[in-house]
Amino acid sequence: MMNIGQGLKSVLVVDDHDLIRLGICRMLADVQGITVIGQAASGEEAVDKVRVLSPDIVFMDIRMPGIGGVEATHRILSRYPNTKVIVVSAFNDDVYPATLLKAGASGYITKNAGSLEVKAAVQAVLSGKAYVSPELAQMMVLNGMQSGQDNSPLATLSHRELQIATMITSGRRAKDVAETLNISPKTINTYKYRIYEKLGVTNDVELTLAAVKYGLVDPSEVI
Repeated sequence: MMNIGQGLKSVLVVDDHDLIRLGICRMLADVQGITVIGQAASGEEAVDKVRVLSPDIVFMDIRMPGIGGVEATHRILSRYPNTKVIVVSAFNDDVYPATLLKAGASGYITKNAGSLEVKAAVQAVLSGKAYVSPELAQMMVLNGMQSGQDNSPLATLSHRELQIATMITSGRRAKDVAETLNISPKTINTYKYRIYEKLGVTNDVELTLAAVKYGLVDPSEVI
């Protein structure tokens, strides 16, 4: 077993898929000094459980019902800055790691990470370091070397624009997105057309295709 040290640390695991949550919990069971104190299946539930449970670390999925993991991470870190968030994503694109690390997330691993990598991520963030899966870190470095900047148009989106684009490409209507984010449908449409302009698309179908191309959407989720 891997010993973290410096007292028992608490963990909240957030994912809308039961099997993935259980898998992460089982991996963490082998880490001495770590205890899983709760699970959540949506962004809203994650924010509420952080408020109630005050975990040291949150393992956070990105694409979930409701506000999703991007907004949940933003809310948690703005309200509870001492909480460490490790993002767990199915995507291998470098846009999400860059965006979420800039927003304050402490780590980013993919869902195919093994137990050793999960443990390494925990150890790194608890020691005050950032952790990114090696293949993602290499991709981010290579993209930076090739372009001198983020080379995906998704990198031009603001936090709110990225959040709304994620919801729209998940098949949610503007009215539903507005209700979830507690803003007007008119404001959602303003954001949407700003997203269209930045990505060079003209409708939701083209937006979804662009999202697949640049790693915002898993192709298997597009019907």
